[in-house]
Amino acid sequence: MRLITHNMLSSKIKGVTNGFPLGIEAEKVVEKQVDLNVDFLKNMFPKIEWKALVSASRTMGYAELPEEVEPSKLDSEEFLQKFHHALLELHLEEGALVCPETGRRFPVSKGIPNMLLHEDEV
Repeated sequence: MRLITHNMLSSKIKGVTNGFPLGIEAEKVVEKQVDLNVDFLKNMFPKIEWKALVSASRTMGYAELPEEVEPSKLDSEEFLQKFHHALLELHLEEGALVCPETGRRFPVSKGIPNMLLHEDEV
């Protein structure tokens, strides 16, 4: 699971008011090379919850993103490379996503998060 996906997921358990961002329990992280697409990154930047991306990337062992960032950084090739790597090349292969409110764990197996809810959570 890429961090772009993580940045868009939240816990939908009944009664949860703060289901974002999901915590990450990483058992296996892999890097998969992806071609850099600057236009894609520039279009995605405003849609990304930055603090959640920074926290998730650090949990997965990548600490190169700045805590805060201005849109003007999109003119920096060095920044774009780091943003690209965190967003698209880091993959959570095995582990879990954790609801920040309830602690409920959603397993991630072979890079696929299982976000299905139990009957009593709907």
